[in-house]
This record gives sequence, C-alpha cells and structure tokens, in this order.
Amino acid sequence: MRKQFLYLCLALVVAQTINAQTRGTKLGYIDMEYILQNVPDYTEAKAQLEQKAEKWKLEIDTKKIEINKLKEALKAERALLTKELIDERETEINFLENENLDYQQKRFGANGDLMIQKSVLVKPIQDQVFTAVQDIAERLKYDFIFDKTSDLTMLFAAKRFDISEQILRTLNRTEKREQLTKKQLKAEEAKENKEDALDENPALADRQKVLDDKKATRDKILADRKLLQEQKKKEFDDKRKQVIADREAKKNGTVSANVKIEATETAASNDPAKDSAKLAVEDAKQKQADARAKTLEDRKKVLEDRKKALDEKRKKILEDREAIRKAKEEKLKENTNKN
Repeated sequence: MRKQFLYLCLALVVAQTINAQTRGTKLGYIDMEYILQNVPDYTEAKAQLEQKAEKWKLEIDTKKIEINKLKEALKAERALLTKELIDERETEINFLENENLDYQQKRFGANGDLMIQKSVLVKPIQDQVFTAVQDIAERLKYDFIFDKTSDLTMLFAAKRFDISEQILRTLNRTEKREQLTKKQLKAEEAKENKEDALDENPALADRQKVLDDKKATRDKILADRKLLQEQKKKEFDDKRKQVIADREAKKNGTVSANVKIEATETAASNDPAKDSAKLAVEDAKQKQADARAKTLEDRKKVLEDRKKALDEKRKKILEDREAIRKAKEEKLKENTNKN
C-alpha cells in the first residue's frame, strides 16, 4: 500500500514537470504611454503641468527679448559711450543672461521643476500599474511582462501579448466601485468576471471580438439605413411643402421661387425644340394643377353651401318649436282665465 502511494506521488510530480515543460514560457508586455494617456486624472494633471511649462517658457523668451534690446542699444550707442560705461552695461547684460540661463535650468533642467513634477505626477499611477501587473501575472500565469516604452529594445511584439487594456480595466475598476450602489456593484462584478474569463481564454476572447465586430457592423448598417430613411422623409416633406406653396402662390396670383427658377432656366435654354417641349410639359402641369385647385374650390363651396343649408334648416326647426311652445302657453293661459 505504501509503495502504491509513493508511485502515485511520483507520477503526479512527473506529470507536473512535463506540463511545465510543454506549456512553454508565457510572455506579455504593456505600453505605459498608452496607459497614462487613457487615465483621466493623469491627462488633467498633465494639461495643467503643460500650461505651467508654457508660462515658464514665455517668461524666459520675454527675458531674452529684453536682453537683446539692451545689446542692440549698446551696439548703437557704443561710439558715444566711455569705456567705463561700456564695461558696466556689458557686465549688466552678462548678469541678466546668466540669471536667465539659471532660471531656464531650474525649470527645464534634468533635475528641474518640470522633471520633478512629472515624476510626482507619474509615480502613483506607475505604482498602481505595477500592482495590477503583478495581480494579472499571477492570475494568468505569465512568466515575464515587459514595458514596451522602457529602455528594453523590443524589435517585435504580437498584439495578442499586449495586456495594456487589462491593466487599464484594473485601474478603472477601483475608481468605479467607489461610485456604485450595491445593485450596480453586483452587475459590475458580473461584468468583470466575464472580462477575466475572456482574458484567461484567448480563443474565447477572439470569438467575442468577432461577435463584437459583427454587432458593430450591423449597428452601422442599421444607422445608415435609418439615416437614409430620414433623408427620404425630409425630401418628401420638402417636396410636399413646395407643392402647397405653389398652390398658395397660384391662388394668390403670385409666382413661387421654384417656378421663377424653372422659368429662368427655360428662358436661358438655347434649344427651341427643347424649350417648346418643356413649355408644353409645364403648361400641362399648370392645367392639371389649376384643374385640381378648381375641383378643390368647388368641393369646398359645395360643403359650405351644405353647411349653410343645414344651419338654416336647424334654425327654422328651432323657431317652429318655439312658436308651438308659445302657442301652447297662450292656449293654456286662456283656458285658465276662463275657469
């Protein structure tokens, strides 16, 4: 029994060794610049720092302009000045130049304010990135993870080994959780578990990417179709409004802008046969429009006459009823008086 147990343990050790050898080394890399550019806090702070740097640069350039003015003035007045005055001005100019160079070094030097503030700005995010890298490396069993933007020369890197998006998701999760309710937090955890499952299974992630691409294509087709329908509807509405405007213009004895344009185009044509055909078509259209307008006018008049007759009939019925009622009241009054 003891021998069987030893054989079983030995078999498990051998199996794990073979699995480790056949699995191979798992590599990954991150793009620190890409990660920093997509962290909102960093981009805001970087914009403020760039504004400071522009202000410092403007101060340095302004000082250079003042120094150049002093040099030009000295050059123009050198012949009129004594040696002592010339030496005094040159000393002043040299002092201002050195002072400006010291200020430039203080702001933009290797250990200047700009580099120090950049380091202070980046360090907290770098610490978060390193923590996220360690968590992902342990969870997904990476052997090595490199930084693409460091001094390490990376001649080629397949996109499937880029885990920058996973790092960004890890950084954003903590900030999101602080602003979510319990129900939203539960939904977010389910979403995170799904994303982690995709990270652990590259084949599943590729399949999900294909599905997302198909969905994006389908959504774009639907959006284009909806846009086309809206354009057609707008053209139809514009055409209908133009027809109504033309009818109103004809009814009022004026000419719409559309008719004026067509008349101008007809007058500008150089082909008499074409002009005649076009005039005939326009004349036929005009007659049809006039006929429709006359029909509508007649129908409107008939309806008004009917309404007027009904009103008069209703009024006469009411008057007859009122006369009958009054006659009954008079007769009832007479009978009452007789009694």
